[in-house]
Amino acid sequence: MLLTITNHSPQAADLGYLLHKHPDKVQAFSLSYGQAHVFYPECSAGRCTACLLLDIDPVGLVRNRRGPSGEGRSLEQYVNDRPYVASSFLSVALTKVYGSALAGRCTDKPDLVDSPLDLTIKIDVVPCRGAGDGQVICDLFKPLGYEVETIRHSLDEKFPQWGEGPYFSVTLRAKKPLAEVLTHLYVLLPVLDNDKHYWVDKDEVEKLLKRGEGWLPNHPAKEMIANRYLRHQRSLTRDALARLTADEQVDPDADAESHDEQEEAIERPMSLNDQRHAAVIAALKASGAKRVLDLGCAQGKLLRRLFDEKQFDLVTGMDVSLRALESAERRLRLERMPDRQRDRIQLLHGSLMYRDQRLAGYDAACLVEVIEHLDPPRLAAMERAVFEFAKPLTVVVTTPNVEYNVRFETLPAGQLRHRDHRFEWTRDEFQSWATALAERFGYAVRFLPVGDADVEVGSPTQMGVFECQT
Repeated sequence: MLLTITNHSPQAADLGYLLHKHPDKVQAFSLSYGQAHVFYPECSAGRCTACLLLDIDPVGLVRNRRGPSGEGRSLEQYVNDRPYVASSFLSVALTKVYGSALAGRCTDKPDLVDSPLDLTIKIDVVPCRGAGDGQVICDLFKPLGYEVETIRHSLDEKFPQWGEGPYFSVTLRAKKPLAEVLTHLYVLLPVLDNDKHYWVDKDEVEKLLKRGEGWLPNHPAKEMIANRYLRHQRSLTRDALARLTADEQVDPDADAESHDEQEEAIERPMSLNDQRHAAVIAALKASGAKRVLDLGCAQGKLLRRLFDEKQFDLVTGMDVSLRALESAERRLRLERMPDRQRDRIQLLHGSLMYRDQRLAGYDAACLVEVIEHLDPPRLAAMERAVFEFAKPLTVVVTTPNVEYNVRFETLPAGQLRHRDHRFEWTRDEFQSWATALAERFGYAVRFLPVGDADVEVGSPTQMGVFECQT
């Protein structure tokens, strides 16, 4: 596995000071799972490249019981991709070999530590299963300000019929301090690999919070990052997300529990939630859909009603909140369902911030009171994830009509219906957004009111029904 870092900045050879590795020397470092080598193939005033070559001992992995999570299967202990791909082994090597640079220490030239450098980072190779054209790699690094280039490799050039593999060569370009770049690599390489070679416990939460300080709380894919970094352990992921979002007061689990109560307290006198669900179900049934998605399903209230409709052969709910999904599972009583009924419904943990292959192939999807919880970067990511990549034939979107808020007696003037709403749109704003979105991704859209319409301010909820034209 090879990681190269090239500095194109003036006095590029200063990279050696930051890495604490002399450009004229080839150095080797013993690790518990192999050897790490550092060398410089080029070093001049305008260009300096440092290479970290990780040579993993595959027999040593078995002897020391290290390797992929399926190590209990005897063959996989010996036949796997661990010696060849960027993974948690590389993250550990970064701490051992480039520890001072990762910590932002440079005794000889301390002013360099916080100075942005013109850097190119190349990684051969990165595993990214289910990444399609490398979209997940882009989703992780582009929000951090990197230019991203990916090249996907075939499984075997001699056998092209085998198709492409889940392996990519990745090139990143950015003007950033070196310590910041190394920190991003330390966290995100195991996330791309979606595995770790060592036991994950509460200490890993502390590592994630430490390394993610200053960038992870605002990353649009932070839910996926936390989940994968912590090896899909629900309790650790919940703890990490709650602490990451503490300053924003946007803990997805706490929000899932309080959202219905807060918003329904305002809307309850008109039974608006029931009217909203009825309108969405009617639109989904009219589309002729058999397989439907409830994106942002929360605690499963709409899911329950969708499941009761015999027209739908498969009903899938997805939410970022693990706690909400647990509540939905209890509400639906999945453990008590006969197998035939249980096959008609499923729950998925996931985020609308990145491409998800599991969402492909559905006839219809609904986002009920979801979009107003997304700030502009997350809203843009959702648009692509749903309308470009998942691309169901019909998408039903509902959102509050801010003009109607003046009719709610218990809602103070100027206040939105929920503390986590990032916006509430007027009718014109919603229709402008929806029309542009439809044109961009090949849909037609029509608009329907939900709830009793007021002559002056319209209906309390506005709904857009998108129908795919391509």
